[in-house]
Amino acid sequence: YVSKIQHFMSIEKPYMDANLTLPELAAKLEIPSHYLSRVINEKLGLNFFDFINKYRIEEVKVKIANPEFNHLSLLGIAFESGFNTKSAFNRVFKKLTGLTPSEYKSQL
Repeated sequence: YVSKIQHFMSIEKPYMDANLTLPELAAKLEIPSHYLSRVINEKLGLNFFDFINKYRIEEVKVKIANPEFNHLSLLGIAFESGFNTKSAFNRVFKKLTGLTPSEYKSQL
């Protein structure tokens, strides 16, 4: 199940939907939601929100480094990557990278 979940996340990018829920992801994967939650928790060591936000932050990092997205602000990139609030984006970005989004961008 872990490889199925990771493959689906990288190909389909369901995390881009800011309103994605565990039951919705489970339905898309055709895995019972309680089982999906257990796999994410036990096999990946993350809760559902941290799991989803990890993918969102990776998406943000790719877009920050890509000149095609220079016309967007950091917040615009965050919204395009599935975040729906500035505070959540800044908090999660700092938690996962150790840097603020601005610090990260300036280091590229």
